[in-house]
Amino acid sequence: MSSISTAADSPAEGAIPRTGFKRGLGLFDSAALVAGSMIGSGIFLVTPGMARDIGSPGWLLVAWVATGVLIMAAVVSYGELPAMMPGAGGGYVYLREAFSPLVGFLYGWSVFLVTQTGSIAALGVAFARAAGVLFPGVAEDRYLIPPLHVSEHYALSLSTAQLVALLSIALLTWTNIRGLDYGKRVQNLFSTTNVLALLGLIVACLVLGRSEAAVESNFTNLWTPRDPQPLAPGLTAATAYGLLAALCVAQVGSFFSSIGWENLPMMGDEVKDPRRNLPLGLVLGAGLVSILYLLANLGYLSTLTFDELRSVPGDQVASAALESVWPGVGALLIAGAIMASTFGCNNASILGGARTYWAMARDGLFFEGAGRLNGARVPGWGLALQGVWSAALVLPRTFDPATGAYGNLYSNLLDYVISILLIFSYVLPVLGIFRLRRTRPDAERPYRAFGYPVVPAFFVAGSCLIVLMLLLYRPYTTWPGAVIVLLGVPVYLWRKARPGMSE
Repeated sequence: MSSISTAADSPAEGAIPRTGFKRGLGLFDSAALVAGSMIGSGIFLVTPGMARDIGSPGWLLVAWVATGVLIMAAVVSYGELPAMMPGAGGGYVYLREAFSPLVGFLYGWSVFLVTQTGSIAALGVAFARAAGVLFPGVAEDRYLIPPLHVSEHYALSLSTAQLVALLSIALLTWTNIRGLDYGKRVQNLFSTTNVLALLGLIVACLVLGRSEAAVESNFTNLWTPRDPQPLAPGLTAATAYGLLAALCVAQVGSFFSSIGWENLPMMGDEVKDPRRNLPLGLVLGAGLVSILYLLANLGYLSTLTFDELRSVPGDQVASAALESVWPGVGALLIAGAIMASTFGCNNASILGGARTYWAMARDGLFFEGAGRLNGARVPGWGLALQGVWSAALVLPRTFDPATGAYGNLYSNLLDYVISILLIFSYVLPVLGIFRLRRTRPDAERPYRAFGYPVVPAFFVAGSCLIVLMLLLYRPYTTWPGAVIVLLGVPVYLWRKARPGMSE
C-alpha cells in the first residue's frame, strides 16, 4: 500500500509534492471548487417534487433548513480527515486508512463505475437540455443516429442533445488534461458566475417578482397540509410519522442538490497549505451555497403560490418564477444559468474524480496508467479514462414499451445508488473519524471535527434515518446500489491476488 502524502511533502506554497502534483489551489480556489461542485441544476428543479411529498410551505422550508444543517454538520466533521491526511484521493484514502483497503476500493469502484462518471454524464445532458431552450436544434428526440435497440427495454442512440453533452465532457476533460491552472480558471469563472446567477434569481424573486397573493397564500397558512401525495398506501405528510417520512424522502431532492463538496478533498495534493485551506474551503463553500439555496426557496414561495409551485410543468420552478418577473425572457435567463451551473459543476466533478483513480492505481487497484502524471502534472490517463466511460454512459437509452418513451440509463443508475452514495461518500468517512481517533490517537490533527463527538454523531444519525426511510418508501434507491457495490468485491479480490499485491 502506498504511503499517505502529507503537507510535509510540499512546505512551499507553489512547490511540487513528492507525488508530482503541483500545489496550485489557494483558499479562494478551494472554496470556489466546493461551491461549483454543489451548484448544478438541482436548485432550479427539485423543489416542486419536494413540495408534492411534503405538502406545506413551512415544512418545505424546514426540509431545506435540515439539508443545510446536515451539510454543515458533515463538512465541519469531515474536515478533520483532509487536514490529517492532505493527499490526493479523498474518500478512498480515508476509508482505506480508517477501515480497510477493501472498503476504500468499494468506494473508488462506485465512484468510477457510477457515482462520479454517472454524474458527469447527467450534468453533460443537463447542459445540453438547457442549451436546447436557447437553440431549438439541440434536442433529445432530434436524432443523428436513431435508437438501435439491444433489447426490449434498452437502446443506443445519438441525438443532437447527446452530441452536445459528449462535446462538453470532451472539452472539459481536454482542458483539465492540459493542467491544473486551466481547470482552476474554468472553475473560478463558472463558480463566480453561478453564485452571482443565484443571487440574481433570489433578488428577482424576493424584490421584483414578489406576489402579494403568493405571500398571503403561502405564509398565512405556513404549516397547513395542502393535499400531499401519498408516500405509500394510506401514508401522507398529513400525519406526524408521514411528515417525518416525507421530510426524509424529500432529501433526495435537497440533500442531493447539495453534495459534490467532496471533490475538494480528492485534490489534497494540489491545495496550498492543505491543513488549513481544505477544511476552511469546505466550510466557506458549503456554507455559502446552503444559505443561497434556502433564500432561493424563499424566493420561489414569494413569487408562486404553493399550488402553482408544485404543479409547474416539467418542475421548471426557477423558470416559472422568473417568467412571472420578466415574461418571455425569464425561461431563457434560467436556461443560461443552468448551462453555466452544470458546466462549472461538471468541471469540478472531472477535476476531482481522476485524483481518486490516481490513488487507487498507486495501490495497484486501478489501471496502471491512471497512477501516472503527464507533463502538466495531472493524471492525464485517469482523466481520459473517466471521460471515455462518462461519455459511454450518455449513449444508452432506456425504453418503456407501454408509453414509447425513452429515458437515460445513467439516470436510472444514479437513482439506484443514492443511498450507497450517502453511506460511502459521507457516512462512512465521518464514522472513520471516530475509528481513527481510537486507532491513531497521536496522529497530528491540525483541524479537529467541530463539536466532536456530538456533531459528527448527529450527522451520522440523521443520514441513517434518511437511508432507512428511503429503504422503506423508495426501495429502488437502496438495494440496487448495494448490489452494484458488492460486485466490486470479486474485482478487489482478483486485483489483490495479483503478484506483488498485499494489504
